[in-house]
Amino acid sequence: RYRADWASLDARPLPAWFDRAKVGVFVHWGVFAVPAWGSEWFWWHWRGEQRADYERFVRSRFPPATTYADFAPRFSALDFQPREWARLFQRAGARYVVLTAKHHEGFTNWGSPVSWSWNAVDTGPHRDLVGELGQALRDSNISYGLYHSLLEWFNPLYLADKESGFKTQSFVSQKTMPELYDLVLRYKPDLIWSDGDWEAPESYWNSTSFLAWLYNDSPVKDTVVVNDRWCNNCSCHHGGYYNCSDKYKPGALLTHKWEMCSSIDKLSWGYRSNMHISELMDEASIIEELVQTVSFGGNYLLNVGPTKEGVIVPIFQERLLALGRWLDTNGEAIYESKPWRVQMENSTNSVWYTSKGPAVYAIFLTWPQDSLLKLPSPVASPGLQVTMLGLAGALEWQKAPDKGVLITLPCAPPSALSAQPGWTVKLEGVE
Repeated sequence: RYRADWASLDARPLPAWFDRAKVGVFVHWGVFAVPAWGSEWFWWHWRGEQRADYERFVRSRFPPATTYADFAPRFSALDFQPREWARLFQRAGARYVVLTAKHHEGFTNWGSPVSWSWNAVDTGPHRDLVGELGQALRDSNISYGLYHSLLEWFNPLYLADKESGFKTQSFVSQKTMPELYDLVLRYKPDLIWSDGDWEAPESYWNSTSFLAWLYNDSPVKDTVVVNDRWCNNCSCHHGGYYNCSDKYKPGALLTHKWEMCSSIDKLSWGYRSNMHISELMDEASIIEELVQTVSFGGNYLLNVGPTKEGVIVPIFQERLLALGRWLDTNGEAIYESKPWRVQMENSTNSVWYTSKGPAVYAIFLTWPQDSLLKLPSPVASPGLQVTMLGLAGALEWQKAPDKGVLITLPCAPPSALSAQPGWTVKLEGVE
């Protein structure tokens, strides 16, 4: 049994499904989708920081004396079709999906018994958004993760505990922990994506006690995966796999399992009605981030923010489907892969490696000059076989004059693969 201390909890092996999955979709959805402006931190920027641009925005769009609570009834989810979402995520190649069960605003996307009138069942959608999406994902064989913020910006219990220097724990005992236990017992998630940890120590959050129960006695004790955001000095040190920071790029192979979360909208995680195309990641950037992340041993969690009605806007769908098409061809080099002894070719910075059993995959992000792909790192055996994912037949190769392998590619990307930025050659018989 695991003890309620980091030495014991950190020794728990990570359930194998997470490393095999590699690709996930993050969904930031909440009352912040009603103003749909700035970011999902709308309430904090408006009322916590009292920023003038947010004051002007609310004055120009909403009736006088509007409060943040007034946004909740407009969070309608009228067009939310969980099975359509699940189908989209499946076509995007996602093996797991993480939904915001509760963001820092405190509004819960399920009928939390300790979030009276500030939840999706009592107001707004009048639906159990967490439960509905979870059922649709499970029916589609996609693992289900729940994002949960430990803190709530303006909860009076939290503010009182904060005022005490976190010597009192009323908020934790009456709100945070009851909700975490409720989420686990009710929905049996495959993953808990904790956040909102940065203001207080573990002694306040009681994180280790919860995790000991989760690993020892919960209904998901053998399968659940958690991240590292459980206290103000936990990130990159304690918990399950590491997030370290948003959009984290270590730039090297890590010994500990990690995940990069990224967002199609580069300026926000929640939906913004005024986003511009130049502020969104394009297909090539998404694929590049994915490939680099997996080569360094990480998982890639790509975020979309739905509208208040529950629509994933077409430009986000297009990006997800483009990723899925690329994975349809190149997924063999991604899913269930392991880092190779070399992660990238320093000479080009556009060739990245993964491996699976005896096979080594070289993923190149730009088509080489003269269609000759030089790979300095692989050491070829006489029986080396080289193929290209998505293309029938073997490719010709020779030992490079100095070192490595020189592969002759088609004169141009094959028409079936020409639209995608990124191609994969599979090498069987290299060291």
